[in-house]
Amino acid sequence: MAQQESVEEVWEDWKDAVNMTAKELEEFLDTEESQSVGDKGDGGGESTGHRSGRRIVEILRSKKAELGDDDAAHMRKVVGYVHRHLAQRPSGDVTDSAWRYSLMNWGHDPQK
Repeated sequence: MAQQESVEEVWEDWKDAVNMTAKELEEFLDTEESQSVGDKGDGGGESTGHRSGRRIVEILRSKKAELGDDDAAHMRKVVGYVHRHLAQRPSGDVTDSAWRYSLMNWGHDPQK
């Protein structure tokens, strides 16, 4: 069985990938733009990215020493998503794009 990555091992990548504050992300998650994007699965409820955003807010509001293995796993998932999504940047102005809103649900505003 593979050993899980620790918070310490993912911390620098996480700080680079998540460039929104907990307050900025929480406010964005309350918008129509946030709720309009992402994979909602068959249920049509909350998207994967929106759910992740709520978890990111919790992690951002925690002290590093309070974070555990589950947090580290989610942090690595966020880093991977942000890196993959940034590589798919569409051409033109992305200010009001689903691409940007999706990234913002995951704690990264590409216009910062």
